[in-house]
Amino acid sequence: MTLAPRKNPLSALVLGLSLLAPALAPAQTSTPPAEAPALRGETCSVEGLMDQIRRGLGSKSEAYKRYLRTLLRESATTLPLEELRAAFEREYDPVMVEHLAAALVARTERGLEDTSLEQVAQRALNDRDPALRAATVRAMRQTGALERTGDMYERLVRDPSPEVRQEAATNLVTDNLEVYGGRHAQAADTAVAAAAASSDPKVTARILGNLMTGEVSADSARKLEQLLGSDSAEVRAAASTALGGVPAAEMASARQAISAQYRAETDPQARKAMLAGIARLGFSSAVPELQRLRDVDPRLAPEVDAWTRVLNMNLQEWSLILSAKQRLSQAR
Repeated sequence: MTLAPRKNPLSALVLGLSLLAPALAPAQTSTPPAEAPALRGETCSVEGLMDQIRRGLGSKSEAYKRYLRTLLRESATTLPLEELRAAFEREYDPVMVEHLAAALVARTERGLEDTSLEQVAQRALNDRDPALRAATVRAMRQTGALERTGDMYERLVRDPSPEVRQEAATNLVTDNLEVYGGRHAQAADTAVAAAAASSDPKVTARILGNLMTGEVSADSARKLEQLLGSDSAEVRAAASTALGGVPAAEMASARQAISAQYRAETDPQARKAMLAGIARLGFSSAVPELQRLRDVDPRLAPEVDAWTRVLNMNLQEWSLILSAKQRLSQAR
C-alpha cells in the first residue's frame, strides 16, 4: 500500500497567512497618519513615593515592606533633593522617618552631597522624640556612617533614651562586622571610644563583647585596659573579651593588665572571661601564666586546667580552640 505524503504544517501556515494578507493589510487612506506624541522625561515625586509607602505599611507582607524601603532608597539619587529634605524634616511617623533618613544617607553613600548624611545625624542627636531619634539611628545601619560622623556615636551612647543607646550599640557592632569585616581600624576605634564614653554598662558590655579588635589602635587598647577597672562586672568581662583580640603589638600589655585584674577580681564570670582572654592572647604560650593563676581562686582551678589541656593541643585557630574547650567542658 502506498502511503500518502505527510503534509508540512509550516507550509499550511504560510499558505493560510498569504490568503489572509489582503484582509490584514492596513487600509489605504488619503491622509497621512498623525505623528506620535513626543515622550517627555518626568522626575520622580517624593510625595508619590511616600504615599505608596504609607499605603504599603498596612501590608502583611514583610517582603513588600522591604521592597518599599529599597524603592525609596534606590530612587534617592533621582529625587528632588530639597523635596526629600523637606519631607524628612516635617515627618513625625517613626517608620516614615526611617525610610526618608535611609534615602538621604544613600545619597551620601553614592558620592553625592555630604550634607544629606549630616542632616540625618543632626536629627538622630537632637530630635525631641526618642522614637524618632532611634528610627534615624537605624537608618544609618549598614552604611559608612562610622567613618563620616565624628563623635556622633560617643554622644548617642549617652542619650537619655535606652532605646537610642541600644540602637547605637547595634549599629556599632553590626557595621564593624558586616560593613568593615572587622578589619577597619577607624571603625573599631570608633566603637571602642563609644563604649568607653557610655555610662550604660549594658551598652558598653554589648559593644565590647561583640567587637572584633584585631585592628584597634594603641590608644584604644589602653582604653580597653582601663575598662578592666569598671564598677560593672559585666563590663570587666566584656573588656577582657575585647582585649583578647588586640593586635600583636598590644598583646603583652593586654595580657599583663588582664592577669593583674584577675588577681583582684571578685566576680567568677568576669574571671572566666579573663582566663579566656589570656588564653587567646597567648595560645600555648599562655599556659605558664594560666598555671600561675590557678590557685588565686580554687573554684576556677578546673577552668584553668581545661584551658591548659586545650592549649597544649597546639591548635592554631582560635575557633578550633574554642570548639575543643566547649567539648571538654561538656564532657566534665
